[in-house]
Amino acid sequence: MNIIISGSLAYDRIMDFPGSFSDHILPDKIHVLNVCFQVNGMKEKFGGTAGNIAYSLTLLGEKPLVCAAIGLDYQRYFDWLSKNGIATEHIRIIPDEFTAGAYITTDRSDNQITGFNPGAMKYTTDLNLDAFSPADTLMIISPGNLEDMKHYPHVCRQKGIPFIFDPGQSLPMWNAEDLIEAMRGSRILMVNDYELDLIIAKTGLDKKALLDLTGLIITTLGELGSRVTTRDGEIEIPACRPAKVEDPTGAGDAYRSGLLFGMARGLDIHQCAKMGSACASFAVECYGTQEHTFGPDDFQAKLSTL
Repeated sequence: MNIIISGSLAYDRIMDFPGSFSDHILPDKIHVLNVCFQVNGMKEKFGGTAGNIAYSLTLLGEKPLVCAAIGLDYQRYFDWLSKNGIATEHIRIIPDEFTAGAYITTDRSDNQITGFNPGAMKYTTDLNLDAFSPADTLMIISPGNLEDMKHYPHVCRQKGIPFIFDPGQSLPMWNAEDLIEAMRGSRILMVNDYELDLIIAKTGLDKKALLDLTGLIITTLGELGSRVTTRDGEIEIPACRPAKVEDPTGAGDAYRSGLLFGMARGLDIHQCAKMGSACASFAVECYGTQEHTFGPDDFQAKLSTL
């Protein structure tokens, strides 16, 4: 099956500040704020929703197709994708922009200051879906270029391609009308609990009304697992216990990988959600969103605990 992942590719530049931000910010001088935090160094990690989801899907044995834009500094990321057997043919290179980048500084109290440059993500990808058979294609539309996120649901509906709508951190940029239209006809609306509340607030639609737009809602709940909501009710899916918790940042994208893996095999949605939980547990065991590794036996061992 063709699994198409529309989203972002980004470099995550992670820095640690050995002190506390609050010691260097004077509350009565916020209006003239001018501070500099000297960090201990910087680590660069590969990230972005499309890259993260594709990475874990590849560990599961799939050959996902990444639909995203990348900048003039693409070579390091392409080398990484090639090393992991991920095709780059549907990635658009923007020669006059840098790849999207998140600059994340964390202090000793785990407070974070992040600067994000969308860079190449400002450009659409214009993937031609005519080449894909609806019967053998599944698409996830995850946070990336906003015009892509509005366009691909329309094309998927038009061509009969099943899709998951996963708005994530893009939600503040949506208006109610466009958001409702993007959810319409999706097989799954994929959110966390905060995002679901935000969608309800933006659209004025409760969960019952949302289910008139989408087939079902999957809500991730962090360490509490996830929830599958259908017209018949709700089922709680337990979280898969990790060996250790190093960094929860990539867990959501890894969950989506496990979910897609199960869906590509025609499994029922509850089994797919359990696969999502199993896959997510590997991600939280490592620092970075594309640092974990596992094989089929490791995955089945995790899955058997649910």
